[in-house]
Amino acid sequence: MPPHASSSRSRECLPKRGGSVHDRPVTDVEGRRPSVWRHRDFLLLWGSQTVSEMGSQITVLALPLVAVVLLDASAFQVGLLAAAETSAYLLVALPAGAIVDRVPKRRLMIGCDLALFLVIGSVPLAHAFGKLTLAQLFAVALVSSVFAVFFSVAYQSYLPVLLDRDQLLDGNSKLAASRSVAQIAGPSMGGGLVTLIGAAGAMAADAISFAASAGSLTTIRKREPRPARPEPGPRPSLRSQIREGLAYVTRDPILRNSVAFNGTANFFVIMVESLGPLFLIRTLHLEEGLVGLLLALGAVGGVVGGVTARYLARKVGSARISWIAMTLLSLPGLLIPLARPGWWVLLFGFGWISWTFASTVAGISLTSYRQAVCPPDMLGRVSAAARWINWGTLPLGGVTGGALASAIGVQRTLWIAVAGGCCAGLWLFFSPLRGLRDIPLGELGPAPAGATP
Repeated sequence: MPPHASSSRSRECLPKRGGSVHDRPVTDVEGRRPSVWRHRDFLLLWGSQTVSEMGSQITVLALPLVAVVLLDASAFQVGLLAAAETSAYLLVALPAGAIVDRVPKRRLMIGCDLALFLVIGSVPLAHAFGKLTLAQLFAVALVSSVFAVFFSVAYQSYLPVLLDRDQLLDGNSKLAASRSVAQIAGPSMGGGLVTLIGAAGAMAADAISFAASAGSLTTIRKREPRPARPEPGPRPSLRSQIREGLAYVTRDPILRNSVAFNGTANFFVIMVESLGPLFLIRTLHLEEGLVGLLLALGAVGGVVGGVTARYLARKVGSARISWIAMTLLSLPGLLIPLARPGWWVLLFGFGWISWTFASTVAGISLTSYRQAVCPPDMLGRVSAAARWINWGTLPLGGVTGGALASAIGVQRTLWIAVAGGCCAGLWLFFSPLRGLRDIPLGELGPAPAGATP
């Protein structure tokens, strides 16, 4: 088992603005540590996330199918449902970051898992009694997204508690790969479960996965450092801490461009994710089980991206591969709306492969940079600020996609979505990353608080 991260890492150990050009990049492999696969607490966190992600991917397929098949939802209603599933990122992500920095993160994640178990579990329960309505689906989507936001912010801030900074790229690679495996197995299992027990029954499997995730988190042994005590005097308000997180992101040119890229990409990707099942079922007339299998094909790229991200970052450069992936390797995503009945439906899956591969490779390096360069006592706020921009565009994209699909049709809307998604990588191309081989840990970092950027 590799040495654990120290219980409190001082700010002095973090690179400063204007640091030496010899600051180690994220891809540095000198002085390798044993693989994180030998780290017990990381394995428990990884197992928790894998089980939870598996269930969540079942719901990604099952929730819109519940709306379309059981409640006969329209294209606009499906878009609104996608917006409800993601609206919490826009509404509560910023205060969530400040709150996460004040409380024990593991306990918060366990509480969120248990709450999600109850909320998601209400759908199959209501269906069993014949009481399921579209209004309940909207409520479940909205409430579950709030708990998911708190969990995701705490989760990103908790990984550096378990791992040392030079293990973050390896840890994030493993977690990204497991998410992608869940994206493959989840829709496949979801498709089978929908065929066997219906979409509402498939959501019961997701509810159980959150309970299993909570159980795994309770067995982690690593003692989490207490949140830093506030300095004598009035405690900073949530509003001031939110401003600090936003300021940190906007002062750092790499963080600034990476969140702009993610926000743009997610605006268009949510259109494909929400309208894809509608396109496959109503336009191409596929069976519900086949929809899950087809979506699973698209997640293959995420697995390959997660497994190869560290190798590509070392060989090509962590900065270089991020913009190459998102400007060139994502272009086959344009094949998605070309899918037709018969074997041509594989174009949809191949397009998904390119998008998930490219976004996973780029995202791992960018996330590892944020975790490494940010002071530990600000990581929750900075992660929340980044996610507010990254994911806050999801409900906007969901509503826009639903409105466009109602006005011009689902297939034409998919063309707009894939074109916009492929252009999102231009944020990385026209950024400091294009002039670098590797993403540095400090020399492009933000100025200390209070300094003029």
